[in-house]
Amino acid sequence: MEVKRKILVVDDAPMFRELESLFLARSGRVITAADGEEAIATARRERPDVIVTDLSMPGLAGDVLCRRIKRDPDLARIPIIIVTGQDDGGEHERAVRAGADDVLEKPVNRVSLIQTVNHFLRLAERGLVRVPLETDVRLALPEQETWGRSRNISRGGIFVELPHGSPAPNTEIQLEFVLPDIDAPLSPTAKVVWRRLESEAQAGVGLQFLKLGSHAARLLDEFIYERADASSDELARALTHA
Repeated sequence: MEVKRKILVVDDAPMFRELESLFLARSGRVITAADGEEAIATARRERPDVIVTDLSMPGLAGDVLCRRIKRDPDLARIPIIIVTGQDDGGEHERAVRAGADDVLEKPVNRVSLIQTVNHFLRLAERGLVRVPLETDVRLALPEQETWGRSRNISRGGIFVELPHGSPAPNTEIQLEFVLPDIDAPLSPTAKVVWRRLESEAQAGVGLQFLKLGSHAARLLDEFIYERADASSDELARALTHA
């Protein structure tokens, strides 16, 4: 008999718990918690395969919950999706800095929620789905500006090849780039999480998005998932730079 994956949904609002549980009913066995403390106790007891939590909750907020889960050796490998309100990117940054594996915003789109959860259930060992993106990227550092060329992108970050020296890990950078068929540029703040030096093929940096506004998040969401329905082979090739 097939064992159903467990999905823990955390929200202090019963309506959102019920709605997300309904959306995810076919993805696995949904269990719920009404606050952060209950979520930690439930996670320790049930060992869910993925956690979906609201950011703004009384008591233990979603970002604090995420940090505590990620610090617990027994729970740290559980992917956490934080659901934020609509804002200018501040809540997205707060969620990312807490260690969220992905970020969605309210009102939650049913398709995006299902696809995001299913990707973590199927691809937990490989992380976020990454798709090819060939476009020029402007990188504004505190004392200089440079240009690079992106090779692939996920909802969490982007890989950019650079012709010259790469900034050090943890450096925060203001980016600007354009998605295909979209005129307005995206301008997220990002952090260097790894770098490939000149001695290793094409030099470049892996960047994690920190601050991403609501409009930019929606555009990126649509771009990723339109292309994430490719064949398994195409997805595997797209993940080679992950």
